[in-house]
Amino acid sequence: MLHFNCDYMEGCCPEILQRLTETNMEQSGGYGDDPYSFSCKEKIRQEFGCPDAEIYLLVGGTHTNSTVIDSIMQSYQGVLAVTTAHINVHEAGIVESHGHKILTLPSHDGKMWASDIRDWLTAFYGDQSHQHMVEPGMVYITFPTELGTSYTKQEMADIHAVCQEYNLPLYVDGARLGYGLAAYDCDITMKDLPQLCDAFYIGGTKVGALFGEAIVLTRKGMAKNFFTQTKRHGALLAKGRLLGVQFDAFFTDGLYMRLARHAIDCAERLKEILKEKGLTPYIESRTNQLFYTMTDEQIARWKDYVTFDLWDRLPDGRHIARFATSWATLPEHVEAMAELPENRG
Repeated sequence: MLHFNCDYMEGCCPEILQRLTETNMEQSGGYGDDPYSFSCKEKIRQEFGCPDAEIYLLVGGTHTNSTVIDSIMQSYQGVLAVTTAHINVHEAGIVESHGHKILTLPSHDGKMWASDIRDWLTAFYGDQSHQHMVEPGMVYITFPTELGTSYTKQEMADIHAVCQEYNLPLYVDGARLGYGLAAYDCDITMKDLPQLCDAFYIGGTKVGALFGEAIVLTRKGMAKNFFTQTKRHGALLAKGRLLGVQFDAFFTDGLYMRLARHAIDCAERLKEILKEKGLTPYIESRTNQLFYTMTDEQIARWKDYVTFDLWDRLPDGRHIARFATSWATLPEHVEAMAELPENRG
């Protein structure tokens, strides 16, 4: 059986596992007060060209999003996000549980348009009763998006410009950041990112870590008492060194991007094979998440050969199926897809 369900089915990359084993019996301070956490934060500042950034290491993506959003915004504010945004669909209402309404905008193949933000804000502040309404306090986007699409540098710059005009921080959910940056058509570099947003996180869980995400607040003082806020959100790891070791390995000798590029190479080859087999793309993606429409009959033909996620069902009864590659995808498993029966709708 071949498995292309998601990008966190395996444990962690061998390089990280080796470093965790090598440092296992060392003794160091807790909660991130250790040499590996200090080292990885400095490496991240250098890689992303943001020497004044505040960096925090958290356990998982849901904790990360809820902590950042709740810490940066005021209690009476909401966050602007597209309807398909991860925080709006797949985080069980954790943002709302902390009192922040998600203010939704249209999704354009998973992306947010700067013009939609401006139109929404113009209408909001043009309403004489807006003080009775939930005030926008942040704009949230994912890079890459939930549908595997990516923003161009210009698109992100346009969004950031609107945010700056209205004094709204732009926060980028980077659960799959490596896969977005490694995409063949991506024109955004690591050093571009801090100039295009106010806060982002570097996804580790989906890009080869055992667990963990690294939050980058691009300038000091964006969120007061963030350490305490992390604790309040249940996201502070006592054995913080385990996060530091992993991200220190990620940003040594370019490991993070090597892992991400491997997934992209596998995804590009998988796209070729799925096209040959007769599947129809639901959306064009250059990242590691590939979406196709499939009928019940098509799903049944492959059920004994390969697993993948059923993402949604369309009004005409077809399914949206997701095939995901990762840092751990074996090229021979991708090539084995070519041996599957043809599967046209």
